[in-house]
Amino acid sequence: MSSTTPSSTTRSALVIGGGIGGPVAALALHRAGIEATVYEAYAGTADGVGGGLGLAPNGLAALDVIGLGDLVRAIGTPTTAIVLQSGNGKRLGEFGSPPGVESARFVWRADLYRALLDEAARRGVRTVHGKRLVAARETPGGVTAHFADGTTAEADVLIGADGIRSTVRALIDPDAPRPHYGGLFSFGAPVKDTGLPSTGGMMYMAFGKRAFLGYQVHDDSSGVWFVNLPHPEPMTVAEAAETGAEEWLRVLAAAFTGDRVPAAELLRRTDPADLLIAGPMENMPRVPAWSRGRMVLIGDAAHAASSSSGQGASLAVESAVQLARCLRDLPHEEAFAATRSCAGPASSGSSRRPTAPTATRPRARSGGCCGICCCRW
Repeated sequence: MSSTTPSSTTRSALVIGGGIGGPVAALALHRAGIEATVYEAYAGTADGVGGGLGLAPNGLAALDVIGLGDLVRAIGTPTTAIVLQSGNGKRLGEFGSPPGVESARFVWRADLYRALLDEAARRGVRTVHGKRLVAARETPGGVTAHFADGTTAEADVLIGADGIRSTVRALIDPDAPRPHYGGLFSFGAPVKDTGLPSTGGMMYMAFGKRAFLGYQVHDDSSGVWFVNLPHPEPMTVAEAAETGAEEWLRVLAAAFTGDRVPAAELLRRTDPADLLIAGPMENMPRVPAWSRGRMVLIGDAAHAASSSSGQGASLAVESAVQLARCLRDLPHEEAFAATRSCAGPASSGSSRRPTAPTATRPRARSGGCCGICCCRW
C-alpha cells in the first residue's frame, strides 16, 4: 500500500461525523497514508442507536478495498432478493443482484457502527466525542475547525460526513437546501421467533392500504420487520417515544387491518422492549455545492439517497473510499472535483432514487473511474 504521492499535498484530515461514513472515510484516509481524526458531536457513543440497513454489493466492494468487507459480512445477513407485494398478497415483482454478483447484506446499524468504531481504534484512527462543529476558518496552509466547547483542531482538509442535517454543508454554502419531511414515520424491530416460515433469504416489501411493511424471516424463524407509517406532522424520535412502545405496536397493527400480509403476527410477537423508533423519513433536494476551499462533503451530507433505494450506506462508503483515493493522488481542489465526477449524474440529482436491479451493480474500478486519479491501492 503506497502512501501519498508527490502530486498530493494532503497529509492530514478532520472528519466531522462519527456515524458510518465518517469512520469509513478516516480508515480509507489512513490506508492512503493521510492522518485522519474523527470528531463526533455527541458526547457518548451511538451503541444501540438506529435500525437496520442494507449494504448493497457496491458498498461491500468499496469496503473490500480498505479491508473491511469481511468484517461487515460477518455481522450481516444475506438478502438474496427483494420481493414486492401488494397489500392483498399479490406478488408484484422480484429483483436481486445480477448473476456473478454477491448478495446484499442486512445489518443492524448499531452492529455496523460498533464494528467500524472498534476497527478504527485497532488501526490507530482516533475518534473524539463531544466535539460539535460550529465554525471553520481556512488559512493558506490548512483549515481550523472550531467546536462548541471552545476547542479547535487543524488539518489540511475538513470532510463533512455529518449526515442529512450537515453543519459542514451550511458552512460550505449558507444557502444550501435542507431536508424536508416526507410524510412517513419509520419503525422496526428484530423478532426472536416470528412463527413464520423462512423467506429463503429474500426480503418482502408490501404496500398495504394504510402503511408499508418490509420483513425477512431467517431459517431459524427469527426475523426482522420495518414499517413506514403515514403521519401528517413530523415528530422527533423523543416525541414519538412518549407514546410508548406497546401503544405504537397497537397502532401499527391497526394500520394493516384487512391486508393479507403477516404484519399482525410479526407485531404480536415483537417484544415492546425491542421496538426501534427510527424516526421521520425525509427528502433531501439536490445539493449544488459539495466543496469549497479545503472543505468537502461525503455521504448523506452531499447525496442523501431515498430510504427505499437501499443505497444510503453503500453510497456513503463509496464516496468515502473514492475521496481518500483522490486525496492520495491529487491536490485537494482536484481531488474534490474528481470525487464528485466519480459519483456520476445519479448522485447530482434529487435524493429520490428509484429502486432497480441495476442499482446494486458494482462500478468498474480498474484503470481509474474518473481518468484522473489512480483507483488502485
